[in-house]
Amino acid sequence: MSDTKIRDDITRLAKSMYDRGLTFGSSGNISVRTDDGWLMTPTGSTMGNLDPTRISKLDNTGNHISGDKPTKETFLHIAMYEERPQTGAVVHLHSTHSVAVSCLADIDPKNVLPPITAYYVMKIGTLPLVPYFPPGDLDLAKAVREMASNHHAVLLANHGPVVAGKSLEDAVYATEELEETAKLFLLLKDEKTRFLTPEQAAALRS
Repeated sequence: MSDTKIRDDITRLAKSMYDRGLTFGSSGNISVRTDDGWLMTPTGSTMGNLDPTRISKLDNTGNHISGDKPTKETFLHIAMYEERPQTGAVVHLHSTHSVAVSCLADIDPKNVLPPITAYYVMKIGTLPLVPYFPPGDLDLAKAVREMASNHHAVLLANHGPVVAGKSLEDAVYATEELEETAKLFLLLKDEKTRFLTPEQAAALRS
Protein backbone atom coordinates (compact mmCIF):
# COMPACT_ATOMS: atom_id res chain seq x y z
CA MET A 1 0.00 0.00 0.00
CA SER A 2 1.36 3.44 -0.92
CA ASP A 3 2.24 6.06 1.67
CA THR A 4 -0.36 8.35 0.10
CA LYS A 5 -3.14 5.80 0.67
CA ILE A 6 -1.99 5.20 4.27
CA ARG A 7 -1.92 8.95 4.96
CA ASP A 8 -5.44 9.30 3.59
CA ASP A 9 -6.65 6.35 5.69
CA ILE A 10 -5.10 7.79 8.86
CA THR A 11 -6.76 11.15 8.18
CA ARG A 12 -10.15 9.59 7.43
CA LEU A 13 -10.28 7.29 10.45
CA ALA A 14 -8.84 9.90 12.81
CA LYS A 15 -11.58 12.35 11.80
CA SER A 16 -14.22 9.65 12.25
CA MET A 17 -13.07 9.02 15.83
CA TYR A 18 -12.84 12.74 16.53
CA ASP A 19 -16.31 13.45 15.16
CA ARG A 20 -17.77 10.74 17.40
CA GLY A 21 -16.11 12.10 20.53
CA LEU A 22 -13.55 9.33 20.97
CA THR A 23 -10.75 11.88 20.99
CA PHE A 24 -10.67 15.63 21.45
CA GLY A 25 -8.37 18.64 21.34
CA SER A 26 -4.86 17.53 20.45
CA SER A 27 -5.07 14.25 22.40
CA GLY A 28 -4.47 10.81 20.95
CA ASN A 29 -2.21 9.54 18.19
CA ILE A 30 -2.08 6.95 15.42
CA SER A 31 0.78 5.16 13.67
CA VAL A 32 0.98 2.75 10.75
CA ARG A 33 3.89 0.54 9.72
CA THR A 34 5.19 1.07 6.17
CA ASP A 35 7.73 -0.81 4.07
CA ASP A 36 10.50 1.51 5.23
CA GLY A 37 9.39 2.73 8.66
CA TRP A 38 6.28 4.34 10.12
CA LEU A 39 3.79 7.12 9.53
CA MET A 40 2.59 8.85 12.71
CA THR A 41 0.28 11.70 13.59
CA PRO A 42 2.26 14.84 14.49
CA THR A 43 2.64 16.24 17.97
CA GLY A 44 0.12 18.93 18.87
CA SER A 45 -2.17 18.00 15.98
CA THR A 46 -5.90 17.37 16.25
CA MET A 47 -7.35 14.20 14.81
CA GLY A 48 -10.31 16.20 13.58
CA ASN A 49 -8.31 18.16 11.03
CA LEU A 50 -5.16 16.32 10.00
CA ASP A 51 -3.27 17.37 6.89
CA PRO A 52 -2.16 14.07 5.29
CA THR A 53 0.88 15.71 3.69
CA ARG A 54 2.18 16.80 7.12
CA ILE A 55 1.87 13.41 8.85
CA SER A 56 5.26 12.44 10.30
CA LYS A 57 7.46 9.91 8.54
CA LEU A 58 9.96 7.85 10.57
CA ASP A 59 12.52 5.40 9.26
CA ASN A 60 12.98 1.83 10.49
CA THR A 61 15.18 2.99 13.36
CA GLY A 62 12.67 5.59 14.57
CA ASN A 63 14.41 8.66 13.16
CA HIS A 64 12.14 11.48 11.99
CA ILE A 65 12.82 12.01 8.29
CA SER A 66 9.93 14.14 6.96
CA GLY A 67 6.65 15.83 7.81
CA ASP A 68 5.87 17.58 11.08
CA LYS A 69 7.50 16.46 14.32
CA PRO A 70 5.91 13.16 15.43
CA THR A 71 3.78 12.62 18.51
CA LYS A 72 5.51 12.97 21.86
CA GLU A 73 4.33 9.43 22.59
CA THR A 74 6.25 7.85 19.71
CA PHE A 75 8.00 5.60 22.20
CA LEU A 76 4.70 3.89 23.10
CA HIS A 77 4.14 3.00 19.47
CA ILE A 78 7.71 1.80 18.89
CA ALA A 79 7.50 -0.41 22.00
CA MET A 80 4.40 -2.12 20.61
CA TYR A 81 5.94 -2.65 17.16
CA GLU A 82 9.20 -4.03 18.51
CA GLU A 83 7.50 -6.49 20.86
CA ARG A 84 4.78 -7.48 18.37
CA PRO A 85 6.37 -7.89 14.90
CA GLN A 86 2.98 -8.70 13.34
CA THR A 87 1.62 -5.27 14.30
CA GLY A 88 0.62 -3.06 11.38
CA ALA A 89 -0.85 -0.11 13.27
CA VAL A 90 -1.20 1.34 16.78
CA VAL A 91 -3.91 3.63 18.17
CA HIS A 92 -3.59 5.54 21.44
CA LEU A 93 -6.52 7.59 22.73
CA HIS A 94 -7.54 9.49 25.86
CA SER A 95 -11.12 8.30 25.33
CA THR A 96 -13.41 9.27 28.20
CA HIS A 97 -14.79 5.95 29.43
CA SER A 98 -11.53 4.04 29.06
CA VAL A 99 -9.69 6.75 30.98
CA ALA A 100 -12.42 6.72 33.65
CA VAL A 101 -11.95 2.99 34.14
CA SER A 102 -8.16 3.46 34.30
CA CYS A 103 -8.68 5.77 37.31
CA LEU A 104 -10.74 3.32 39.39
CA ALA A 105 -9.09 2.01 42.53
CA ASP A 106 -10.70 -1.45 42.63
CA ILE A 107 -10.02 -2.85 39.15
CA ASP A 108 -7.95 -5.97 38.49
CA PRO A 109 -4.58 -4.78 37.10
CA LYS A 110 -4.09 -8.10 35.32
CA ASN A 111 -7.38 -7.80 33.43
CA VAL A 112 -9.16 -4.48 33.82
CA LEU A 113 -12.51 -5.26 32.16
CA PRO A 114 -14.66 -8.38 32.60
CA PRO A 115 -15.96 -10.32 29.57
CA ILE A 116 -19.17 -8.35 29.05
CA THR A 117 -19.67 -9.08 25.35
CA ALA A 118 -18.42 -11.60 22.83
CA TYR A 119 -16.99 -8.89 20.57
CA TYR A 120 -14.89 -7.45 23.39
CA VAL A 121 -13.40 -10.87 24.11
CA MET A 122 -12.65 -11.44 20.42
CA LYS A 123 -11.19 -8.00 19.72
CA ILE A 124 -9.38 -7.31 23.02
CA GLY A 125 -9.24 -10.49 25.11
CA THR A 126 -7.48 -9.49 28.32
CA LEU A 127 -6.53 -5.90 29.16
CA PRO A 128 -3.75 -5.30 31.71
CA LEU A 129 -3.29 -1.99 33.51
CA VAL A 130 0.08 -0.29 33.09
CA PRO A 131 1.06 1.61 36.29
CA TYR A 132 0.95 5.39 36.17
CA PHE A 133 3.93 7.31 34.82
CA PRO A 134 4.02 11.00 33.86
CA PRO A 135 3.49 11.72 30.14
CA GLY A 136 6.74 11.38 28.23
CA ASP A 137 8.42 9.27 30.93
CA LEU A 138 10.56 6.62 29.22
CA ASP A 139 9.75 4.21 32.05
CA LEU A 140 6.25 4.16 30.62
CA ALA A 141 7.61 2.69 27.38
CA LYS A 142 9.51 0.09 29.40
CA ALA A 143 6.33 -0.88 31.26
CA VAL A 144 4.36 -1.14 28.01
CA ARG A 145 7.13 -3.19 26.43
CA GLU A 146 7.00 -5.70 29.30
CA MET A 147 3.30 -6.35 28.62
CA ALA A 148 3.18 -5.97 24.84
CA SER A 149 4.53 -9.39 23.93
CA ASN A 150 1.50 -11.04 25.57
CA HIS A 151 -1.15 -8.36 25.02
CA HIS A 152 -2.05 -6.34 21.92
CA ALA A 153 -3.99 -3.85 24.06
CA VAL A 154 -3.04 -2.23 27.36
CA LEU A 155 -4.62 0.47 29.51
CA LEU A 156 -2.35 3.18 30.90
CA ALA A 157 -3.37 4.17 34.43
CA ASN A 158 -4.97 7.65 34.55
CA HIS A 159 -4.14 8.05 30.87
CA GLY A 160 -5.84 5.83 28.26
CA PRO A 161 -5.60 2.76 26.00
CA VAL A 162 -2.86 1.70 23.60
CA VAL A 163 -4.09 -0.82 21.03
CA ALA A 164 -2.16 -2.64 18.31
CA GLY A 165 -3.70 -4.31 15.27
CA LYS A 166 -2.63 -6.14 12.13
CA SER A 167 -4.04 -3.24 10.13
CA LEU A 168 -5.14 0.32 10.85
CA GLU A 169 -8.79 -0.73 10.64
CA ASP A 170 -8.20 -3.59 13.09
CA ALA A 171 -6.53 -1.26 15.60
CA VAL A 172 -9.27 1.39 15.29
CA TYR A 173 -12.13 -1.10 15.59
CA ALA A 174 -10.55 -2.79 18.61
CA THR A 175 -10.04 0.60 20.28
CA GLU A 176 -13.67 1.49 19.66
CA GLU A 177 -14.81 -1.86 21.09
CA LEU A 178 -12.67 -1.24 24.18
CA GLU A 179 -14.18 2.21 24.69
CA GLU A 180 -17.74 0.92 24.30
CA THR A 181 -17.05 -1.91 26.77
CA ALA A 182 -15.59 0.57 29.27
CA LYS A 183 -18.81 2.58 28.93
CA LEU A 184 -20.91 -0.54 29.53
CA PHE A 185 -18.76 -1.48 32.52
CA LEU A 186 -19.35 1.91 34.13
CA LEU A 187 -23.08 1.74 33.42
CA LEU A 188 -23.32 -1.73 34.98
CA LYS A 189 -20.87 -1.19 37.83
CA ASP A 190 -23.49 -0.98 40.57
CA GLU A 191 -25.84 -3.53 39.03
CA LYS A 192 -25.93 -7.29 39.39
CA THR A 193 -24.47 -8.32 36.05
CA ARG A 194 -24.29 -11.56 34.05
CA PHE A 195 -20.82 -11.66 32.49
CA LEU A 196 -19.68 -14.33 30.04
CA THR A 197 -18.45 -17.42 31.86
CA PRO A 198 -14.75 -18.40 31.74
CA GLU A 199 -15.75 -21.29 29.44
CA GLN A 200 -17.62 -18.99 27.09
CA ALA A 201 -14.72 -16.54 26.98
CA ALA A 202 -12.20 -19.33 26.36
CA ALA A 203 -14.25 -20.65 23.46
CA LEU A 204 -14.29 -17.18 21.87
CA ARG A 205 -10.53 -16.76 22.27
CA SER A 206 -9.87 -20.11 20.62
